[in-house]
Amino acid sequence: MHRWLLPLTVAVMLAAPAAPSLAEDGADLILQHGVFYTVQPAGRVKGSLAVRKGRIVYLGSDARAELLKGPHTQVYDLEGRAVTPGLIDAHSHLLGLGRALSEVDLTGALSYEEVVRRIQAAAARVPAGTWVRGRGWDQNRWQDKRFPTHEPLSAAVPGHPVWLTRVDGHAALVNAAAMRLLGLDATTKDPAGGRILRDEAGQPTGVLVDRAMGLADRLPGPTAEERQRWLTAAAQHCLAFGLTTVTDMGVSQGDYDAYAALRKAGKLPLRAALFLTDDEALLNRWLAHAPEIDPDARLTVRGVKLYADGALGSRGAALLEPYNDDPGNLGLLVTPGDHIEEVARRAAAAGYQIGIHAIGDRGALVAIDAMEKAMGGRPRPELRFRLEHTQVVRLQDLERMARLGIIASMQPTHATSDMPWAEARLGARRLERAYAWRKVLNDGGRLALGSDFPVESADPRLGLYAAVTRQDLRGNPPGGWLSAEKLTREEALRGFTLDAAWSLFLDQEIGSLQVGKRADLTVFARDIMEVPAAEIPKVQIFMTIVDGAIVHLGEVP
Repeated sequence: MHRWLLPLTVAVMLAAPAAPSLAEDGADLILQHGVFYTVQPAGRVKGSLAVRKGRIVYLGSDARAELLKGPHTQVYDLEGRAVTPGLIDAHSHLLGLGRALSEVDLTGALSYEEVVRRIQAAAARVPAGTWVRGRGWDQNRWQDKRFPTHEPLSAAVPGHPVWLTRVDGHAALVNAAAMRLLGLDATTKDPAGGRILRDEAGQPTGVLVDRAMGLADRLPGPTAEERQRWLTAAAQHCLAFGLTTVTDMGVSQGDYDAYAALRKAGKLPLRAALFLTDDEALLNRWLAHAPEIDPDARLTVRGVKLYADGALGSRGAALLEPYNDDPGNLGLLVTPGDHIEEVARRAAAAGYQIGIHAIGDRGALVAIDAMEKAMGGRPRPELRFRLEHTQVVRLQDLERMARLGIIASMQPTHATSDMPWAEARLGARRLERAYAWRKVLNDGGRLALGSDFPVESADPRLGLYAAVTRQDLRGNPPGGWLSAEKLTREEALRGFTLDAAWSLFLDQEIGSLQVGKRADLTVFARDIMEVPAAEIPKVQIFMTIVDGAIVHLGEVP
């Protein structure tokens, strides 16, 4: 028997228990002659899947599916194409992606000079005084890996204020015109949990790290129309990659209002699970009532996003020992542990979960301690508390997470993006317990996988590929980076489907191909579970289906 093929008895169990009646059980949509990866129970079914009123009503042989055909049934012959549960990104920023799609793309720039050229070209297309925004610069890609200073940017673009967000979203570079508007000068003090980089004379260099980026709060925020436009563009971007459910980690009231307006108008084409940002007024408003649970599971609000520390690339991740390449730096604790504990207690009491950004081992320690205290010192897996990123964690803390039921929300492409410079930051000893997906599973923990887009690409094929190879797209390093932490394809798929759904309280609705669940499906042009690993990123998305509706149809390969 093929290692993926479910026994016939299991396939029959998944089918309708009796000969279906067209009057009562006719299908709206039938996908026939496909290969269906069920996730739970693990395995695959060759045959057909039928949908009625947005839910799966049959999965089994092609012959029995014929009984479900009615005069209005849509039938697609998949010709052997592979189908998985709709892919889920367990940690992302949908509104941020939409905004990034509207800004100057700085990803992949191999020098500061290239960044300046791209911004100069963009500034030439807009009136003087207009803000120019970009995202994606990464000094680790440059020959000179030091943080940039504003002078070349200010000289090239003197008549426009410029705000450039680093690739990880935890630092920004501004020019002199922007500093004047922000009131940033030598007298500006570092905020708690943030850092303004300065030159030897004490003048700001233009780089703002973590909470120092809060200076942007002085500027007018986006309009409701801009937010809705960004969300619409980002949703279509994700659907084309086969994503059917995404998250937005850290939304404001204005962000929520934009989502709600699209939902009310029937213009939210995928599922979105929102985590509220850690703002006192916002949390007072929301935690005074139960979570918002959409009966159609299209838009849910039942989480709170907090930050324990910053990011590794900008040396803001909080470490227990100094950075290997910056011996005087332990990183930044962005939020005190007692505040995290207080919010966790309030959230749990109101029926909300929390997700805590923690990248360094000190940040993780503070976050896990706070969650454990909020749990009353005992395992509370039903709360579905989450540690976001879980990048550098002590072994005993990984074990503690599994025991307490804390979900490890991790992003495979972070490992392959960071691997060229992570050892320089951490040293070889700490690296052995970094990006440790296999250790999480071996300890009995649960992995919810995502991308953190727009920090990384929204394409989940890249996440699946990174998870099983731990290599870049050129196949380096041979055998994979820290290869003992690789996942199998089955584990990676589960992390992007059922366990991601679990992490969002959506596992009873989506995440596996089971009769009665919502028909969220990702159809691949080739069998992504069987092609050579190097081919995974190249397998085209043939069809994306949400609630039984085809929301993206790719070209026939």
